[in-house]
Amino acid sequence: MTRMTRFVGGLALVAALSAPLAVAQAQTATSDRQIMQGLSAVVNDDPSLTAQVLRQMAQNAVDKNLPLTLDKSEIAKRLDKLAQITVQIQFALGSAIIRPESYGTLGAIADAMHHPILLNYRFIVVGNTDTTGTRAVNLKLSQQRADAIVRALVTVFDVSPDRLEAVGLGQEALQVPSKPQDPINRRVQIFTIGTVGAMPKPVPTNAP
Repeated sequence: MTRMTRFVGGLALVAALSAPLAVAQAQTATSDRQIMQGLSAVVNDDPSLTAQVLRQMAQNAVDKNLPLTLDKSEIAKRLDKLAQITVQIQFALGSAIIRPESYGTLGAIADAMHHPILLNYRFIVVGNTDTTGTRAVNLKLSQQRADAIVRALVTVFDVSPDRLEAVGLGQEALQVPSKPQDPINRRVQIFTIGTVGAMPKPVPTNAP
């Protein structure tokens, strides 16, 4: 199936998505519909939670070597309030090279971002690791992987770079804090963080 075919097919989701949606949780999004639902969920934006703030919070945790707890970190708690999806993107071991089998998932994400419902929105792409390796190395690798995903969405799938920012959180937002080395913590999250500009005004139904 071509990317354009997927996009046209995705237009049929508009009716299914017209009802208010719950905030996306940590479940991995595996279908086009789940991706659309997660990224278009009806939530309250947090304008204070920017990519720069997230990077600084993660860096502070690394610099201070803050202890891990069984509860979710402050970063994770704040992110949980945003419209989001969690996806599994496969990388070459210890690198930011995206494996070929993950480009289908990236294509589905791009299709959602090109959808009329989401076309005016901005997103943060977040890379996460488990606790295998050092905190500083995990933070650096997760940033490199988030950067790689943004590059792929821009260069391969034509998503505007003005709509995307990349943030690596390393091990500072574990999905399952009670199992810090569980591979489930290695994941990519995408958060909807607001609009590029003012939302377009609806065209009156009696317009010529």
